[in-house]
Amino acid sequence: MAQRPGKITLWEIEVFVATAEEASLSAAARRLDTSAATVSQQLTNLERDIGATLLNRSERPVTLTPAGETFLRRANAILNEADQARAELGLSGQGALTRFRLGMIEDFDADVTPSLLSAMAEELRSCQFLLETGPSHRLFDQLDARALDVVVAADMETGAEGHEVQPLLQEPFVIAAPRSLAAARPSLADLRTLPHIRYTTRHLMGRTIAAHLARQNLSFQQRFELDSYHAILAMVAEGAGWTILTPLGWKHADRFHDRVRILPLPGRPLTRTISLTSRRDILGTMPAQIAERLRGLISAQIVAPMIADAPWLEKTLKRL
Repeated sequence: MAQRPGKITLWEIEVFVATAEEASLSAAARRLDTSAATVSQQLTNLERDIGATLLNRSERPVTLTPAGETFLRRANAILNEADQARAELGLSGQGALTRFRLGMIEDFDADVTPSLLSAMAEELRSCQFLLETGPSHRLFDQLDARALDVVVAADMETGAEGHEVQPLLQEPFVIAAPRSLAAARPSLADLRTLPHIRYTTRHLMGRTIAAHLARQNLSFQQRFELDSYHAILAMVAEGAGWTILTPLGWKHADRFHDRVRILPLPGRPLTRTISLTSRRDILGTMPAQIAERLRGLISAQIVAPMIADAPWLEKTLKRL
């Protein structure tokens, strides 16, 4: 049946919200996995159905008109209600949850993530799963942009307004050093014999480490700043330097474990928390259910093996 003028669709609204937030038709198209031509057509349809111009599409970046600013507030509410209705129907058995979009930090992608998705796929047989891995700040951006339903990531410094947060794991930051470094618990003088290979400050974890060192007025010889656990630990394994990361980061690159060991961080301790975060009041009890399943996987696949390898982690590596 052909759409009659005045019939607004959820797809039109989703395209409008994406364009308003991205301030670009092409960026909205990438976010929605569609074409810029489709975005343009849907915006034209919506403006026709609304009877008002919502976006100044000739401007770069694209801006909202006064009518667009008013409609954006209602549009987000409409999409949130639709998401909540779909989730409630799916979870109650009255309808099918057809799509679930999960964001996970890369630290879990070798073990915890496959186990979680396999278990969920058994229970939600008609659901399509979309997984995106990446740094925490990027996953939170995707969550806020409605491109993901749930993210598992390191807690951000900015708080959790509008979010539901389920803490999963607390882990300490540690030293990863070549096994040739003699001391079982290296002093600052020991560390200064080799360069510090820094995890990139473009990511939250790198900024956290840099701020912690700055608060203690600690500086080390630095020649490398990298954004890959594998690349960093490969260099540590070759004796090119040492680094600061977490037990999850060390576990993520286990092929270097015979040449790299983790050691307690000298000076003041530093920890981070990994949590499951969702938009508030959208998915009902589903985030809490997923979090509980993740806690079991984390205990079995992360905490127990890591403490077996490094018993000194027992007091600081904790499932929450």
